[in-house]
Amino acid sequence: MRTPLFIVRSGTSVSAVSSAVELHAPGPRGIPPLLARLVDDAALFPPANTGMAEAVRGHLEARAGNAAGVMGLFLCPSSRLPELITELIKAKPLRPVALSLVIDTGLGGVPKAVSIVESRTELLSLNMVEMPAPSEVDDVWLERVSEFVPEDVIRVIEPRRGGAGWLDSVRRVAEHGSWAKLRCGGATPEAFPSVDQVADFLSVASSTGIPFKATAGMHHAVRYVDEETNFPHHGFLNLLVACARALSGRDVREALASDDATALAEEAKELSDEAARAVRGVFASYGSCSLSEPLDDLRELGLL
Repeated sequence: MRTPLFIVRSGTSVSAVSSAVELHAPGPRGIPPLLARLVDDAALFPPANTGMAEAVRGHLEARAGNAAGVMGLFLCPSSRLPELITELIKAKPLRPVALSLVIDTGLGGVPKAVSIVESRTELLSLNMVEMPAPSEVDDVWLERVSEFVPEDVIRVIEPRRGGAGWLDSVRRVAEHGSWAKLRCGGATPEAFPSVDQVADFLSVASSTGIPFKATAGMHHAVRYVDEETNFPHHGFLNLLVACARALSGRDVREALASDDATALAEEAKELSDEAARAVRGVFASYGSCSLSEPLDDLRELGLL
């Protein structure tokens, strides 16, 4: 039996918490607990939009590399499952690819997509199903999600950010045993949440006993402003340190707004293994269209 990091509050799911423990368990090459299985492979998604053959090849090569323990799941839209299976048949992986299925065909398409994956267990291992939430995240819709997704698969729901009900939706998602997803960027300025919005999200997420995952916009470890778009990008190290502070009652906003890479890295290094695992029990993973950029940043900061 897996051991959860937190005491699970009423209405939450033990499997949702314990699955996070398994996903970021230290890898065979001794990756620090703060970083283990942190980066999900989102090469198929913008801005990379990598072709399927190249994305599969890159994932399998990274899985065999020295920093494989930092890499989490391979993200694939449900509409592109046939492409993925075709390329994996060609590649003949030594073990099944750990998959997060990103639903882009609507809730009604979930059973068929899950069935396809489960019919190819020699190629794929379904770990997670992710989907956007409707404008109103009600109990009926969340129950349907629970019915469609197998019990041993992590459910990740992205409530629509903005408006008075956003954080209530985050709480409701957690109450149903699903992980909430925080979108950290995109193609427009509005796609990037403010420091205050992320801090408010963390305040809720760190209190539910259920992990969350992040997606989009976090290409580097530390917060920066893109020179071409002038969009401020959040850093995944900022988010890790901010979660540590949220759990210990310290200044979350300062950590999210910081661009001091050295200070953030030093604060991360000071975390005990126990504290690091507690952080990852809140912030479980994030999707990145590049695996090399996060790894390069971590090595430069002395965290790998």
